[in-house]
Amino acid sequence: MSTDRTGISRRGFLAVGGGVAAGAALTACGSGKSADDVAGGSTSSGSKFTGKYTGPAVTLSYWNGFTGGDGPSMDKLVEEFQQANPKITIKQNTIQWADFYQKVPAAVTAGKGPDVGVMHQDQLATNAARNVIVPVDDVAKALGLQESDFSPEVWKAGIYKGKRYGIPLDVHSLGMYLRKDDADKAGITDPPADAASFDQALKALQSKAGQAQPFWMPTKWPAHLMFLSLLWQFGGEPYAEDGSKATFDSDAGVKGLTWMVDQITKGYSPKNVAIDTQYVGFKNDKLAVTWDGIWQINDLKGAKVPFVLAPIPKIGDQDAVWANSHHFFITRQSTKDDNKFDASRVFIDWMSKKSAEWAGSGLIPARKSVQEDTQVTESAQGPVAKTIPSMRFLPPVPGLGDVQAQTLEIAVNEATLMKRSPADALKDAATKATSAMQDNLKKYGA
Repeated sequence: MSTDRTGISRRGFLAVGGGVAAGAALTACGSGKSADDVAGGSTSSGSKFTGKYTGPAVTLSYWNGFTGGDGPSMDKLVEEFQQANPKITIKQNTIQWADFYQKVPAAVTAGKGPDVGVMHQDQLATNAARNVIVPVDDVAKALGLQESDFSPEVWKAGIYKGKRYGIPLDVHSLGMYLRKDDADKAGITDPPADAASFDQALKALQSKAGQAQPFWMPTKWPAHLMFLSLLWQFGGEPYAEDGSKATFDSDAGVKGLTWMVDQITKGYSPKNVAIDTQYVGFKNDKLAVTWDGIWQINDLKGAKVPFVLAPIPKIGDQDAVWANSHHFFITRQSTKDDNKFDASRVFIDWMSKKSAEWAGSGLIPARKSVQEDTQVTESAQGPVAKTIPSMRFLPPVPGLGDVQAQTLEIAVNEATLMKRSPADALKDAATKATSAMQDNLKKYGA
């Protein structure tokens, strides 16, 4: 296996909020199969996908952004695939996610990009609209996959304009990390599950565990993911499904952001918490509770931090939490070569079936049948995996990542820095977001 691991850590992508869209707008990436041919599994010979590769030896360029604690798990899977499929050589290129979404479109246009890869669910629509990736309906059909095999939201989010562009590999969400040592001192036997018990737990951590400020509220990443979770908990939606407007300035949004600010005014958090400060502080026992992604599991284990992971509490009226998903994709570049196209589908097929091993990455395999494997149920993320029905995903709207980074994320930052009231910050941001979304409708097509 040839591996080119570049970039720093996964945290580098997290710092920009996961909303980096693909680079400049693209035209169609040259010749190759039509979208209808690809969706139907057609090859130049007219044969259909069988799940096995029978062509000559071929090398696939495989790109992903697994530069952190999830990297070794993917490396292991790729190595196993190579052993099981000696005629397919995988040339793996692992790039920091922030760079990934800038490099892939241009590289595919030049014919030097990936044949197959993994990207986040919230980037699929943008790259589909820009003709970077092609439909994979035939792969889903060959695997016998349907909505009932997955969380409905993550399955539907892979569809853009009636065609499927992603095969889900995993689901990953925010979770609540609680230090066991501090919880024991405070007499906390079960992780708090609602607003009242969460507030009581923070008071106990202050009075009994010596944590004067036990829950630091970030002003940037992952603050906007916390806000989205609370918005959904209070019954709101951040954007219209058709991509026509932003709706995160609703009463539900104001309630969610106000709760975040209240954690600072109540003294549970210091002011002006810079990016990553709360996570580093948790690792060094400067605070006892933090909300962060389940992808931090392996990093915390490596640092020997005594922690328990639980779903975030139900602060609002219903259980809900922000989530994303990694999806396998095929680029238009690979459709120019029947052998690469067929090998790419075999690779996705094999990886999906083996995704129970992906639990070692700290993430949750997307397939329900795999989630029942002991590698998942007995993992650190097992308690969070049980809450998949309450996970929420952003709608498949092209260009939404850039819009969110320039509006919603800024509003959350301004409010948590106490520069503006939650209501004012959200109202102005939503107005700007709606204008940008209307421009995107024209740019990408309604």
